Amino acid sequence: MNKILLTASLAAFMATGAVAQQIGASIARFDDNGLTVMRNGMTDHMETLSGASLQMEDAQDDVARQLDQINNFIASGVDAIIVNAVDTNATEAMSQAAAAAGVPLVYVNRQPINMDTLPDGQAFVASNEIESGTLAAFRMCQDLRAQGKSGGAKAYMLMGQLSNQAAVQRSKDFHDVIGMDMCNFITLIDEQTANWSRDEAQDMMSNWISSGEEFDAVFGNNDEMAIGAIQAMKASGISMEDVVVGGVDATQDALVAMQAGDMDVTVFQDLAGQGAGSIDTAIKLANGEAVDKTVFIPFKLVTPENIDEFLN
Repeated sequence: MNKILLTASLAAFMATGAVAQQIGASIARFDDNGLTVMRNGMTDHMETLSGASLQMEDAQDDVARQLDQINNFIASGVDAIIVNAVDTNATEAMSQAAAAAGVPLVYVNRQPINMDTLPDGQAFVASNEIESGTLAAFRMCQDLRAQGKSGGAKAYMLMGQLSNQAAVQRSKDFHDVIGMDMCNFITLIDEQTANWSRDEAQDMMSNWISSGEEFDAVFGNNDEMAIGAIQAMKASGISMEDVVVGGVDATQDALVAMQAGDMDVTVFQDLAGQGAGSIDTAIKLANGEAVDKTVFIPFKLVTPENIDEFLN
């Protein structure tokens, strides 16, 4: 079983006499670049603390496996649970299981469907997805205008897993922006899910290109899909100077693509900050402290003009 067991410290809590906590974390999948950044944020933050343990497990994109992991955490007596949900429509059962056992639960990165009815002792740590897609789409609109295409431009959109709230919201954000007076010159030719995957996005983009339809922009719900689209376009001999490409996450691969002139827009999602924030929130709940139901880590627009701020 893919599992990480990390011993870390909570000096601040030990100093105040608080008991060290055991935290269990179920992550949707380990083989995801963005979620790897988030996981690293969790483990790195734990190393700055002292006296607690973090057991992290890979749900392998399987809802049933994730629920089993949560139940196993409860049975093993953990003090708090962190969940990066495989399917945000399946979180009610997870909340109910944790609440029935009296174990605090923190959702991270992906908003649970039962956000409005989370039981006491549960919270959500992430970034406001209304910002992510809106920031990216509006900058893409500005770039198209700057290229003299305000008389009419055509775009494709690559969506994440439709069971995921972030994919739904980011797609809505794009629709909302191109519905604005300033940006309604943009026509969406097609939108399809590529399940957050670079490979699936490359295949989808190749299919769109083969249709012969001219286009001016591609918006990916995440950077991985945007990069897949770029790979397909370059393989087809399309000049990246002629297409505005946007994504979300500001992964290192995306920043490299931006430096190369292939990607025009991305949005920094502080995934490491979300991971660290989920740890802090879980510890506070385990110690009986009051926390906000929602803890938002701000998004930041990344363009060629400010990319240096986000390079490692």
